[in-house]
Amino acid sequence: MPADRFLRALRGAAFIGGCLLGAAAFATDAPTAQPLVADPVLEARVLDLSHKLRCLVCQNQSIAESHAPLAVDLRDQVREQLAAGRSENEVVDYLVARYGDFVLYAPPFKATTLLLWLGPAALLLAGAGWLAIRLRRREREAAVTLSEAEHRRARELLAGGSAVPPSSEEPRS
Repeated sequence: MPADRFLRALRGAAFIGGCLLGAAAFATDAPTAQPLVADPVLEARVLDLSHKLRCLVCQNQSIAESHAPLAVDLRDQVREQLAAGRSENEVVDYLVARYGDFVLYAPPFKATTLLLWLGPAALLLAGAGWLAIRLRRREREAAVTLSEAEHRRARELLAGGSAVPPSSEEPRS
């Protein structure tokens, strides 16, 4: 038994030593990473515009967040066009002309995007209507009332009385 206790203490000490060693490794002053781009202002514009554009592969991420090859290509296109002197609106117009309104996270309100804009409100109204109808039906349903004999029988069952069913002579309401 003392050997087991010694081994447990030794394992605990090794674990604590490993944790302290790992913490010391992260506490060192590492050199600061150098920026990967030559023009940080351009990269900020690319990143800002990339958050407004949807990844066509992932569909639930912006091209700034996605790692899909198409998203990387779209970010490169945005970068190239902004570097060439085009405005953000011109870049967006180019991408919309090429990929449609789906590439925008905030598509314009027009006939082709009507369902996209009004769909959530229609679903909310339909759900509220269904709930109102359901609550009205619940109010109309009559509460079940028990006769005095049924109340007595229920009290007997709850008190641990006999499990004999009520006789057919007792009236039910």
